[in-house]
Amino acid sequence: MMGTTLPTPLYGIYREEIGFSTFVVTVVFAVYAVGVLAVLLLAGDYSDRAGRRPVLLAALALSAASAVCFLAEHGLPLLFAGRLLSGFAAGLLSGTATATVIELAPPEGRARAAFAATAANMGGLGCGPLVAGLLAEYAPHPLALPFLVHLALLVPAAVVVLLLPETVERPDRRARPHPQGLRVPPGARSAFALCAPAAFAGFALLGLFTAVAPTFVAQTLDVTNHAVAGAIVFSVFLASTAGQWAAGRLEAERALPRGRLLLVAGLALVAASLAVESLPLLVVGGALAGVGQGMAFRAAVATVSAAAPAEQRGATISTLFVVAYCGISLPVVGVGALTLWLGLRGAGLVFTACVALTAAAGRRKGDRPRSGPH
Repeated sequence: MMGTTLPTPLYGIYREEIGFSTFVVTVVFAVYAVGVLAVLLLAGDYSDRAGRRPVLLAALALSAASAVCFLAEHGLPLLFAGRLLSGFAAGLLSGTATATVIELAPPEGRARAAFAATAANMGGLGCGPLVAGLLAEYAPHPLALPFLVHLALLVPAAVVVLLLPETVERPDRRARPHPQGLRVPPGARSAFALCAPAAFAGFALLGLFTAVAPTFVAQTLDVTNHAVAGAIVFSVFLASTAGQWAAGRLEAERALPRGRLLLVAGLALVAASLAVESLPLLVVGGALAGVGQGMAFRAAVATVSAAAPAEQRGATISTLFVVAYCGISLPVVGVGALTLWLGLRGAGLVFTACVALTAAAGRRKGDRPRSGPH
């Protein structure tokens, strides 16, 4: 997962080398989400039939191919290709790796295994900007070394996957992916309507920090240190992991509104940081919103999972992830387009207001969706 966010603090260098606008940066970033969505819709349950290990190995291979595209980059086409392959890799890896970790854990350790898988996912996403920022600032070859390190880390990862036992009984190695579509059973629609806006808004926050925050820090706050930009993005993902841990200690019906409240409060601080051009406010707001995002998203997954019938649970959760990844892509592209008319600060203020309203939406009077155990 680290490879999917490695380019985050490097976009400024790419802009200087190739020459493109903030809008193009957001489009390059959004291509990643398109890749994730394509895999979720076309092959969301493929590992259930073909087995976990082949899918994990395919994800690692796609991640390596993405790194090669960035290493060979001589213009926008390979940047787009690298991001698309990275999205394919993340789409295959996220659900499959989580299922594998849970299935390999003993029954009494399943809850801890689920959190460990989630923490590894968010931790990897956060480590990408941190590692790339440090290498870009303090090591030679800033556009090559981060991806060489990533390729080196993929080798032991592949060895570990090869050594793991297969957890799917009688896997069909000749199985073919088939489209899943979007499905929410009638009994889960009230819970889904409650949770979907929070998932969309929370991932929109992650998309903003991953795609645009380094540019804002450099252009508006005159902080050109790539390591600082990477650390700011890392702090948001770290806060998200902390929020997911906190949500595990509460019932979902309590964690969801608290997470949404923290998300809205954090977005307000982010908006204030844009208005007064304050780096400390941006960091505090991002961390607070990250905690809220983590709490709300884990509670949303638990709520939707409990409301859906067992035979349709996987498809329902996949639909929630589709909504979340729409949140990480569409609003960010909107921010990029708005920068052409309002500038980066004005576009960011419009974005935070819209996402805050979305995070606060979704609850109708009388809704009391039942929650499952964490």
